[in-house]
Amino acid sequence: MNFLISNAYGQGAAGAADTFGFLLPMAAIFIVFYFLLIRPQQKRQKAHVELVQALSAGDEVMTTGGLLSKVTAVSEHYATLEIAKDVEIKIQKSSISAIVPKGTIDAA
Repeated sequence: MNFLISNAYGQGAAGAADTFGFLLPMAAIFIVFYFLLIRPQQKRQKAHVELVQALSAGDEVMTTGGLLSKVTAVSEHYATLEIAKDVEIKIQKSSISAIVPKGTIDAA
């Protein structure tokens, strides 16, 4: 009955080739993640920081909540927005998602 069971032989000892064979795919995966995920996110974050720093009174903006409004005042961390005639709100500057072209509010 021994002919039905095959012998199990162990593999050779792990060497430097196995370590290199493991590190090479890991490095490739990191490089792919860097160029597809990390780098584009850093570019978007840098562009948003520049947008917030360039904010000034009179700009028409879109908030992350979708409000179209006009900037009436800007402080270090906050911006005052006019969302309707004589209706102003104060929000964090980081919640402004885009500066829209002048006249967008009147056209909407």
